[in-house]
Order: sequence, then structure tokens, then C-alpha cells
Amino acid sequence: MRPTTAQLETFEREGFLVVPDFVPTDRLDQLRARASELEASFITDPNHVTVFSTGDQAHGDDTWFLESGDKVRGFFEANGGRLNKLGHAMHDLDPVFSAFCRELGFADVAQGLGIDEPKLVQSMYIFKHPGIGGEVTWHTDHTFLWTNPRSVVGLWVAVDDATIDNGCMWAIPGGHRIPVKSQFRREGMGTTTDVFDPTPYPIGDAVPLEVAAGTLIVLDGALPHWSDVNRSPAQRQAFTLHIVDGHAEWVAENWLQRPPALPFAGF
Repeated sequence: MRPTTAQLETFEREGFLVVPDFVPTDRLDQLRARASELEASFITDPNHVTVFSTGDQAHGDDTWFLESGDKVRGFFEANGGRLNKLGHAMHDLDPVFSAFCRELGFADVAQGLGIDEPKLVQSMYIFKHPGIGGEVTWHTDHTFLWTNPRSVVGLWVAVDDATIDNGCMWAIPGGHRIPVKSQFRREGMGTTTDVFDPTPYPIGDAVPLEVAAGTLIVLDGALPHWSDVNRSPAQRQAFTLHIVDGHAEWVAENWLQRPPALPFAGF
């Protein structure tokens, strides 16, 4: 599906685009089942109990995290027992995830947005388990996936219905026109965050993006967005694919790096 002129105008104005019924139910079921299998494999491996937290970036100094750019790895919730997410190379290394990314029209979306040479750089499966799914703090994707010039676009798919109660995404319409406030990057054996502007985003302007399962949300890389803890009895699983323009410079200090044997690939 290539975005229509009206959809492109909405994306340029708001910084995000909501596309209902983008992914059929059977493909959501396949992805959910594969994610469940992968989660089970990590839960039964006591050697890997890395916690993912966007609040304090505690994962940032962890080798398990920093070396996951060319691997499929699990990251636990802070309260333990279940995964927060899978990342970050399922789109290249797992057949189910690769087919999901390359057979459902994401390439047409990228082309319609004017991305000349799309490269798939990061995939994540977010579990948001009932009652424990963690918060994702306010951020922009460009902060974490930096290119010169800025080119990252997020393709976020609701695997389940996303509601305010179960931790749906919130976004600031037009917030992509606010200069990006920070850059998360490698420094030595760990990471650091360069803060360019400490003033908070105008979160009073944020709107909830409550969507049905199968909906695609396209996110400009400079758009501030956030999701709350899942306090409900309903899961809120989602899949995110981040793409960049291959003509842009992938900066050497990005936390996510690939070895020459597994370069970023297209659709």
C-alpha cells in the first residue's frame, strides 16, 4: 500500500499516520505465536536475565544489549519472569519475522514516503504483558538511530488492540517539528546521552493512539511518543520495524552496529 496524497499530507502535518487493517489476522497470529516461542526459550535460559528499562537506560551499559544489533535477544521486565521485548535483528535472522517485514507492503510505504534506498536496521517485539508491561518514556527514534541527515521512520504494528487501559502509544501532533533534544550513543564500553535541550516536551498536547489489532502507525523519526504501563488484564503486544535511508550516513557512534558479515539490508 502506497500512501495516498491525503495520507502523505497528514503524515507531514502530524508526524504520524494511522493505517487501519494493514496486517491480516492470520499474519498477526503467526507473529504472536513465534514471539511466544522465542520468549519461552529465553525464560528457560537462566544465563540471560537482562532487564530492559527506558527510564534509567540501565540496559545501555550491558553487553547483552550493545551486541544485539545482529542478534535475536530477549529483555526482561524489571519485575522479572516475563519479557519486555525481543530485539533487534529478527527481520534478518528469523524466517517468520523476515517474511512479516518483507511480504506485507512495508516496502510500498517506504517508497511512498520518498525513502530512496530503505534499509531495515532494527526490529522489536514489545510484549506489554497484562499488569506488568513497562512504560516506554517520552522519546524520539532519531535519538537512538541517528543518521545524517535524519531519515529514520518507525513502522509500528498493533498485534493486539491498543487502548489507554493497556498502554497504547501517545504522540504529540506536529511534534516532529520540535528539534530533537538528545542523542543516545556509544562511548567506550558503554553508552551516554547527549542532551541538547533539557526542556520537556509539551506533553499536554499529546493524544492517545487507540487502535485495533492489525493497524499500522507510521512514525516520523523526530516525533515524540510514549506509552504507559499496562495496568489492565489484557495484553498489548506490538511489533516495530525501523528503517533508514541508505543514502544517509549511519553514524559510527550509534549504539546499534552491525559486523561486515551482516550489513543492513533492504526489503
